[in-house]
Amino acid sequence: MSDKPRIFLTRELPPQTMDMLRERAVLTMNHEDRYLSKQEIIQGVQGVDGLLCLLTDSIDDDILAANPGLKVVANFAVGFNNIDVAAATARKIPVTNTPGVLTETTADMAFALLLDIARRVAEGDRFVRTRAWQGWGPLQFLGADVSHSTLGLIGLGRIGKAMIPRARGFSMRVLYWNRTRLTPEEENELQVTYCELDELLQQSDFVSLHVAQNDDTRHLLGAREFALMKPQALLVNTARGPIVDEKALVVALQNGEIAGAGLDVYEQEPALEPELYEMDNVVVAPHLGSGTIGTRTKMGNMAAENCLAACLGQRPPNLVNPQIYD
Repeated sequence: MSDKPRIFLTRELPPQTMDMLRERAVLTMNHEDRYLSKQEIIQGVQGVDGLLCLLTDSIDDDILAANPGLKVVANFAVGFNNIDVAAATARKIPVTNTPGVLTETTADMAFALLLDIARRVAEGDRFVRTRAWQGWGPLQFLGADVSHSTLGLIGLGRIGKAMIPRARGFSMRVLYWNRTRLTPEEENELQVTYCELDELLQQSDFVSLHVAQNDDTRHLLGAREFALMKPQALLVNTARGPIVDEKALVVALQNGEIAGAGLDVYEQEPALEPELYEMDNVVVAPHLGSGTIGTRTKMGNMAAENCLAACLGQRPPNLVNPQIYD
């Protein structure tokens, strides 16, 4: 019998990660490019040491209870709102994530969406592909200026901070709201100005979300908040879908309370509010925030190393619930 740890993987990861897992573990996995049902995950975790899952997998106490010998839940994501961490902690099961590696890539995506909705790139692309374009015109697809505008960052963690040099490249004024305010020295070094959330919404030309999803941030932006924003303001969300009340966003866009949105995440992902599919002033991306070969490979390797370490009785390097080792 192999002395390698047994790991269940809910979906195929980048090739380098797969090679590592196959070499160092007895791997069972979902070979189909689809989400697994709860019952399929329960079946998959039977008799294994580790579960390596994705943010699209909802890991609740029923799944954890299905294998009393489970040694780790390793998430292929920086966020972990898909896992019942409290239940895992109660069962002394370490939960891990992949922090840091996707910071720059996700900030790139957020700024790409900002530029796209400002300059109406995707909208113009769709128009040209209809063969309806008859040539340049002085009033065609007029967008918003990015340079010298005001960017409001909601959340100033790793990705929020990574937005600052990108904004500086466009000579943008940067406001921020964060649960914990920076020191005056940090604000001066980063060249950012702190605002309460309402004030940030009122002053910003672009609002970009970079907070974690939790009970406090669910529907952080809803009807009241959209009503505070400038009519020409544009929203970017590469964080988590439920941070935005998607129904309220649709109404705000329909009523002209804000001018547009660039979205990479959705409240009921992969489903969208039906109206969003048809809106020309909304760019909808299929959760591409960390979607580069290099970043996804780093994420996969980190998740695999976390999983393998815990399976072998070692403390994994990226623990979400370190108290289990106290």
